[in-house]
Parts: sequence; C-alpha cells; structure tokens
Amino acid sequence: MTKLDETLTMLKDLTDAKGVPGNEREARNVMKRYIEPFADEITTDNLGSLIAKKVGDEDGPKIMVAGHLDEVGFMVTQIDKKGFLRFQTVGGWWSQVMLAQRVTIVTDKGEVTGVIGSKPPHILSPEARKKAVDIKDMFIDIGASSREEVQEWGVKPGDMVVPYFEFTVMNNEKMLLAKAWDNRIGCAIAIDVLKNLKDEKHPNVVYGVGTVQEEVGLRGARTSAAKIQPDIAFGVDVGIAGDTPCISEKDAASKMGEGPQIILYDASMVSHKGLRDFVTDTADEHNIPYQFDSIAGGGTDSGAIHLTANGVPALSITIATRYIHSHAAMLHRDDYENAVKLITEVIKKLDKDAVANITFD
Repeated sequence: MTKLDETLTMLKDLTDAKGVPGNEREARNVMKRYIEPFADEITTDNLGSLIAKKVGDEDGPKIMVAGHLDEVGFMVTQIDKKGFLRFQTVGGWWSQVMLAQRVTIVTDKGEVTGVIGSKPPHILSPEARKKAVDIKDMFIDIGASSREEVQEWGVKPGDMVVPYFEFTVMNNEKMLLAKAWDNRIGCAIAIDVLKNLKDEKHPNVVYGVGTVQEEVGLRGARTSAAKIQPDIAFGVDVGIAGDTPCISEKDAASKMGEGPQIILYDASMVSHKGLRDFVTDTADEHNIPYQFDSIAGGGTDSGAIHLTANGVPALSITIATRYIHSHAAMLHRDDYENAVKLITEVIKKLDKDAVANITFD
C-alpha cells in the first residue's frame, strides 16, 4: 500500500468527506481545516459556500478561484412498509452506473450502509436484459425488515445518500481513484493556490472558494460571487478525459497527464478571450503544459460567476477525469499539480493594469 504524503492525505480527506448538494457541511469543514492556515479571513455566504480571503494588495483586483464542495448523490424520499428506501438523484446520474452499488445513508443517529438493489439476470426476460433500469424503479436496501426498523435506525426522508468508495492510489502512483473528484479536486486546487501565495507578494486579493449546490444549477457560485464581487474568476473543476476505449477524440480530445484543460466553450459559458489568452501566455512562459477542450453539455461555476453584476471575465480550468458522475473516478496527479502552478503564476501577474487590459480585450 502506498504511503500517503501530505498532498495525498489532503486529497483523501476531501474525497472521503460526504456532501451532496444541500448537505455540504462535512466537506466544507474539511476544506476549511486545510485552507485556514493560508487565509486572512474565512467567511461563508448564506447558502454555505466557504470563502477564504488572502490579501496581497488590498487595493488590487479581486480574484476568485472556485471549486464546488458538493458531489453527485441521492436523497431518501420514501420508506416502504418492507423497509426499502426510495430515493431522488441529486445531480446528474446515468442509470447504468448505479445498480448494485454500495451507498452510505447519513442520518442524525449515524451512518447506515445500503446497496442499490437489482434483479438477478436469471429472472429477467431477454427483452428486459437489453434495457437499462429506470432510476424511478430503483430502491436502496439497508437490510431492514420493516419501515419501523428503518425508523429505529434513524433513517428518514430527506437524509443524504452518498456513494461509497475508498480513496486509492493505483499501481501507477500518478493515477488516483476516488469518489467525489467532481469536485473536491477543485477545492484542493483552491487550497494549494492559497498555500503557494502564503509568503508571496501578489498585486490583488485572492478568494479561494468552495461553492455549494453546483450539481443542481451552479447555485453557490451565484451567491458567493454576489458576496465577493470579483474582478476576475476561475472555475476549477473536472473535465472529460478522452483517452479510454469508449470515447472518441471527436467526443473529447483531452488526455490524462497532458496538462490542465482550458475550456473554450460549454453549455453555461463562452470563455473570455482576453483571460484565456492571458492564461495560455502565462503557461507558455513557464513551460506549463495545457490542452484545450470544449464541452457541449454541462457547465461549471464559471457559468454563474461570469454573469455577476455587470459581468466578470471568467475561465474554467479543469482536470481531465475518467468516469465522472459515478461511484469512482480517476485523474492524474500531474494535471492537478500543473493546474495549481498555472493559476498561481497567473495570479502573481493579475494587477490592475492586467485586469483592465483583459476586461477590454
């Protein structure tokens, strides 16, 4: 088993934390513990997004680096008389990655283990075997025999249900497998950017933000940006890795290990050209690898942030990740570290003149 260094320990703690949209407290507490030593001030917005402020020049522009705290998961909606749980997805799921997967129900009395129930193939008709099961027909089995027993264990409608998976360093130790990379890796990037700036002069005020409820509509990004009123913003998130057998290059061109992704376009935003050029020029100057990508569906926190007040130049910088929106995803440590390095170097250059030039580019 690989011994975890300081960075891997932080990544494990962040991804192990449970936090679906609307229930981000545990993940927020982990992020706060790691980012607080590098921040001058920690606050939250009224929805629960964490805002860590680091002052370089208090009269300089405000730079927002936002990863979201929430992960895709589920919510208990009903308990039937036999003790099975009905649930609502919270965030986007594809039904084929859900059946027979282990989950954790978080209750006021503690955690309860469950599994998303499935029929054995032996009793399925040939036609049924060819079809995906509708999510509305799925249920969670926690080993209870009645509704009353479920209630005794503390489970009730509204409780959070989280995918279960153990953080794993692969045989290739650059490859990291975990739940909730979407988007605790963005939170980790925000933490390490502030860490890099702790003893550095920078001509601005930096906000490392863990937003809430991104997976259900970029909601915490909207409220935290309204509080901060940034001049420049970076949404840091996962992107699609196009280097597996099931994905063609025309679907997703990026490959793990070849640098952070500069997102040109997604369903929530067209990236700001001036900021995009500033970032790629900085990457070229410091020999930091990067790759361009676009995502026709989906979006990141940048999509909400760039519409704040009279507009905020924004860019999404993402990490190519395999198997997102499932129980386990995989990313490359070099991409993470290069994203931290790139954003740090960009922030060092973002003074008033640079921001003015970007804004009116």
